[in-house]
Amino acid sequence: MTGRTASPSFPTTRMRRNRRTEWSRRLVAENVLTVDDLIWPLFVQEGEGLRDPVASMPGVNRLSIDMAVDAAARAANLGIPVIALFPQTSIALKTADGREGINPDNLVCRAVRAIRAEVPDIGILCDVALDPYTDHGHDGLLINDEIANDASVEVLVQQALVQARAGCDIIAPSDMMDGRIGAIRQALDAAGFQHVQIMAYAAKYASAFYGPFRDAIGSSSSLGKASKKTYQMDPANGDEALREVALDIAEGADMVMVKPGMPYLDIVHRVKREFGVPTFAYQVSGEYAMIAGAIQNGWLDRDRVILESLLAFKRAGADGILTYFAEEVAEKLV
Repeated sequence: MTGRTASPSFPTTRMRRNRRTEWSRRLVAENVLTVDDLIWPLFVQEGEGLRDPVASMPGVNRLSIDMAVDAAARAANLGIPVIALFPQTSIALKTADGREGINPDNLVCRAVRAIRAEVPDIGILCDVALDPYTDHGHDGLLINDEIANDASVEVLVQQALVQARAGCDIIAPSDMMDGRIGAIRQALDAAGFQHVQIMAYAAKYASAFYGPFRDAIGSSSSLGKASKKTYQMDPANGDEALREVALDIAEGADMVMVKPGMPYLDIVHRVKREFGVPTFAYQVSGEYAMIAGAIQNGWLDRDRVILESLLAFKRAGADGILTYFAEEVAEKLV
């Protein structure tokens, strides 16, 4: 309450007055969740007419490109501004150098072109990282048992360029290599993609909440028991996140992201308060799985808990949320 004039005490002040009726609660609500706050992550796979369930994420499916186009059309009709694409890459295409990630005809690039052709007004976000394409499951190049930062950045730049050429609107580097935002921005501008935005995974933590996502894209078996702690952030650190965000903004990020979401709402709040830039949070697969699993078991009220979980991001200061609940929530909000 520092800096605020103290209210008269009870009974002159009755805080419950503003809560007494539904219309009054709406009138004084400090934060509102709308469809404009949503980004819908989609998992894409090879094939046609396929909707394969992700076992660890109840209600989430891997989609063949034609089905992803249908999902994008559904998103556009609901008013969801952006979809995010993540590929399940065939094991046969995974290599130590992740070269499939820079193949202009890879799964993601074909999906982008197909969606762009049929749903021209939807925003498309593409992840930039090598973990879907490497046989070791890391986000960068593994050289002499270490993740080689600068060599990895060179490949990530090429990956960003093939995605931009395919029609991607937002490049989202999730790898956490040092210097990759500046290198990607410079390369995009030099190639004539000044309009392509960068949403930096600026504060991405080495979290235990990513397990179901790695199952969905097929990287968990590649990574095994290896750790990403040498490039993703230590969950113990908060000040370090502000340094990471400051660097990414200085290098040309248009937007920044905190990942995971709910366990790091304090970081979301600090980032938004400190920098005032468009700030996003990712309600990651583990968060989704916990909520969906509890709902499935009848332990939580589905509608209320989903909406409450997303409103928490808005209260913390997020401008938008990547969430696997996006379609369902948009249906309730429109």
